[in-house]
Amino acid sequence: MAAHNEIGKAGELAARRLLENKGYLVLEANWRFHRAEVDLIAKDGKILVFIEVKTRSSDAFGKPEAFVDARKQRFLAEAASAYMEQIGHDWEIRFDIISVLTNQGGETLLEHFEDAFFPGW
Repeated sequence: MAAHNEIGKAGELAARRLLENKGYLVLEANWRFHRAEVDLIAKDGKILVFIEVKTRSSDAFGKPEAFVDARKQRFLAEAASAYMEQIGHDWEIRFDIISVLTNQGGETLLEHFEDAFFPGW
């Protein structure tokens, strides 16, 4: 596996642990719909949360969360719509971003941005 893929998988695992420590119930990991993949789908109480995890080994080109652009948000919205239809979901949803920044010393900094965006449907 390429190094960037390993960094990404480690970031997703750290994000999952963060959510579980906060009391979230993780329902899905790497859920796919056509071109879109939702890194994590979880419940925060009664709220269904779609989480994009962005992991970087440096913030030299910007913070990880800055890489969730409008195109990515549209893909996530499409996937969220399909997932909600699949499970018959009809209550509140939210889109979060978890930024994971690792350095060569093995330190990891996680930031959880709740309600980070709401793409136009």
